[in-house]
Amino acid sequence: MRNPTEVLKNLTEKSKDESYRFQRLYRNLYNRDFYWLAYKNIYANKGSMTAGTDGMTIDGMSNERIDGIIDALKDHSYHPKPARRTYIAKKNSNKKRPLGIQSGDDKLVQEVVKMILESIYEPCFSNKSHGFRPNRSCHTALSQIQKTFTGTNWFVEGDIHACFDSFDHHVVIDLLRKRIDDEAFIQLIWKFLKAGYMEQWTYERTYSGVPQGSGVSPVLCNVYLNELDRYMEMYAESFNTAASRKRLATAYRTSIDRAYRYKCKGNEIWETLTKEERKIRCKKLKQLQKAEKELTPTVVKDTNYKRILYTRYADDFLIGVIGSKADAEKVKQDVKEFLRDVLKLEMSDAKTKITHTGDRARFLGYDITVSRSQTTKKLANGKIQRCQTGVVKLLVPREKWVNKLLEYKAMKIKITEDGKERFVALHRGKLVNCTDIEILTTYNSEIMGLYNYYSIA
Repeated sequence: MRNPTEVLKNLTEKSKDESYRFQRLYRNLYNRDFYWLAYKNIYANKGSMTAGTDGMTIDGMSNERIDGIIDALKDHSYHPKPARRTYIAKKNSNKKRPLGIQSGDDKLVQEVVKMILESIYEPCFSNKSHGFRPNRSCHTALSQIQKTFTGTNWFVEGDIHACFDSFDHHVVIDLLRKRIDDEAFIQLIWKFLKAGYMEQWTYERTYSGVPQGSGVSPVLCNVYLNELDRYMEMYAESFNTAASRKRLATAYRTSIDRAYRYKCKGNEIWETLTKEERKIRCKKLKQLQKAEKELTPTVVKDTNYKRILYTRYADDFLIGVIGSKADAEKVKQDVKEFLRDVLKLEMSDAKTKITHTGDRARFLGYDITVSRSQTTKKLANGKIQRCQTGVVKLLVPREKWVNKLLEYKAMKIKITEDGKERFVALHRGKLVNCTDIEILTTYNSEIMGLYNYYSIA
């Protein structure tokens, strides 16, 4: 059997040719080494030892157990067990998120399928996508926004209603068939999609969506929503107008050109000039350069300039519009129609907001705004400099750190007579008998989670 690492590497190389269709992928599931690589990837995960509906975990993995899985795959008798459905609380909400816990053997097979799919699709995914991808995270998505959304006028905060539960199975399979010409492999993914789940000892079929908690769900989510990424790229090409947002005033540009041409001409004839002629030419060049500095390099905005910026993390996306509010409303409507007509998804009207960049848009737990400051600041060398405008700022929402301090019972909030809030530090009696090092360690552990996530603000 071939080394699985080499197989995955070859798949990645071939995937760079977008017209290439992959065949004979299913046979890789007969390779015992693939399962040991999958086991290595998932055995340390927090939920890997949680049992599914059959009570099995990945604990006690052996060659004999793997061979049993391979035999079932060879004669196509392998059928994923229904997931055991449980619910986890959503942050800042009374609602709960459904989570499907897979059988131990199913987790292993799904990890192998996931590795194959990632090798095929990862090189083709958009640079605007950051969720469930190697070496990408919420921070890379936010950094991209900070670097590329400069000068944006409007934010469109995208929210897809019940995204993971709404994926159309036929659309998923049709998208996979564009790159994969192996029906056995496709049918295996069909089995995962149709496996259903058990809730309160009752079996429920799944007619749409990808189960949250399944090993293949993240990559299938990106395959599905990559169509949105491609649509936004094409939309931007037709929407974007004008080559540059700003241009120099004509008088200033003329002055620069005149001084530059005079200097170039002088360089050409310098060796032929007398000492007196050189002095005259230098004096004239200084006069031209002085005249250039006396002019204001007035920046004229091109009113025809329009741009669309876009970043997505899983099912959350943010669109930046350089243009009018009417432009932003049209973008929102066009994206809504694409999601509905092509991907069979519904955009939540209540949660999809159009926000002026002078206000704050919420994305991935950060507040995002664009600076409109016209103030000046004094530099270390004594010079006065105007603060940059149009710069994207990432801010920590006030309720995030306030709620965290309240959760730790480190303070309480009192309302004063004039209706203002006043923070009052609280004594934490349970730490009174701890050493200084233990107290410091406790405080650091409480702070680091919040700090690590909001460190780029």
